[in-house]
Amino acid sequence: MALPSPTVAIRLDPAGARTRRDERPPVMIRFLSIRDLAIVDAMNIEFDHGFNVLTGETGAGKSIVIGALGLLVGGRGGADLVRTGASRALVQATFETEDGEENIVRREIPAQGRGRIFIDDALATASALRTLGRRLVDIHGQHEHQALLDPRSHVGLLDAYGGLEAAASEVAAAYDRWRSAEMRLEAEREGAREAAARIEFLQFQLEEIDRISPQPGEDELLRSERRRLANADRLLHLASEAYAGLYERDDSVVSSLGVVWRQLDELAALDSAFVEHAAARETVPPLLDDLAHALRSYAAAVEVSPDRLGEVETRLAAVERLARKYGGSLDAVLERRTALDAQIRRCTDDETRRAALESETVAARAAYRGAAGALSTRRVTQARSLAPALEAELRQLAMPDGRVEVIVETGLPAERWGPRGTDRVELFLSANPGEDARPLARVASGGEISRVMLALKTLVATDTPGKTLVFDEVDAGIGGRAADRVGERLRALGERYQVLCVTHAPQLAAYATAHFGVSKRVSEGRTRTAVERLSPEERIAELARLMTGSGSSAALASASELLDSRHAASAGAAPAAAREETPRATGE
Repeated sequence: MALPSPTVAIRLDPAGARTRRDERPPVMIRFLSIRDLAIVDAMNIEFDHGFNVLTGETGAGKSIVIGALGLLVGGRGGADLVRTGASRALVQATFETEDGEENIVRREIPAQGRGRIFIDDALATASALRTLGRRLVDIHGQHEHQALLDPRSHVGLLDAYGGLEAAASEVAAAYDRWRSAEMRLEAEREGAREAAARIEFLQFQLEEIDRISPQPGEDELLRSERRRLANADRLLHLASEAYAGLYERDDSVVSSLGVVWRQLDELAALDSAFVEHAAARETVPPLLDDLAHALRSYAAAVEVSPDRLGEVETRLAAVERLARKYGGSLDAVLERRTALDAQIRRCTDDETRRAALESETVAARAAYRGAAGALSTRRVTQARSLAPALEAELRQLAMPDGRVEVIVETGLPAERWGPRGTDRVELFLSANPGEDARPLARVASGGEISRVMLALKTLVATDTPGKTLVFDEVDAGIGGRAADRVGERLRALGERYQVLCVTHAPQLAAYATAHFGVSKRVSEGRTRTAVERLSPEERIAELARLMTGSGSSAALASASELLDSRHAASAGAAPAAAREETPRATGE
């Protein structure tokens, strides 16, 4: 029997034309290697894109594969996981990212001591591994890795279902603008608080300078006036004596000069060499007159005032005290005053800027609240639609009594606002009749959680295309047509994501694009688990075992018919001759 090739697939586009799936999403887990983990001594698995299933007898080690993936996305590991007799367990995988790059993740769990984590051969922390793991893998069925059990993720599910991502992005942007304005305002206020004491000190200094109000060059003028006042008697005496020496005494300079001029005239008459000197009598008397006038005026103006001297000395002391305090000179004092005035004006400008920031913050907060309020209204409307849609999908997945409530708590207090708005969204589930709906983590089993997630993934595409979705126990407690519907949905999810599923349901396994068999055997007294990609014939035999527990011809025929019918439906009823044989994978 021929099966579709895992590398070339035919599908129908909306217009009905057959196209190659050349644009398929990247395989997120290309290769998984497990060494000395539990009962696995060595296992290598090369996964395909699309829908991969793992089947095998109970206890064969299927859960070990899921557990190994859990370790690679940040799950807890202990020495009890190390295979008996081994020094350490090693789990390694090659992840392909959405941009075509590869990440190699390796985790070592020693039998003693602390483990190590490597991302692309560089030591990494468990936190970094969890961050990377959330982006690449989502494991459904193991509560410790179950994103659906975190109520914080539910608002994103509701937004994706209702097509509210654009509105949610606007709310997030408005929140960022508001918080950014708040942080700038708080920084401004913090700066103002720190500057308050300094501003008070600056104001004190400015007032101290303005109280004295020195003028440029005033210190020199005051020193000069102080010298005059302190020596007023001596100045008056000197000026009076000099004036008397010029004019008033009998032997004054003016009287003596009269004799000199007559003698010069007689000399000039006898010797022409003195003619030039005799002419000086025309210039010297005016100079002496000016000097006498200046001396007389100065003597009349000399002020002998002890009170004024005290005022000058007090003023000069104040000016010199300012100079010593603010730079050593009066020029430095005046420069300091200019700087103080500028700093205080800047403080006034800071207050103006702070007022503007306060207005901006108020406006940004109002814009955020407006956008968040509008989004809240739409979320409430979509929640009323999501609940019945999810219940209908769960009925198709063998949860006929499943009842879902999508609780949207609006109008949260400001301290609980965030980039996703002012709402809290949480999914509540009642899986059994007569039971109240409660948070998923408190009421749902692993299989039920897997089916709820499968239903949500069917209704809502929230993950990055190509991300790996791992479903464990998704077929727990179901069979027949319900298992068939689960298989249909997993196969459809394989168009958008890489899907890995552990199952016991043949109806589900028949939809896979890649089928891996997990087996356990005893060799040399030790139990060993192996996994291999099944050939078409091996796959039919495995489906027959899952259907009837035997490999009879009737069981094989039924398995072959089941496989043909599922692939015919998945490939748009393409004829068997158009299908190529699936190449067998390697790996123990």
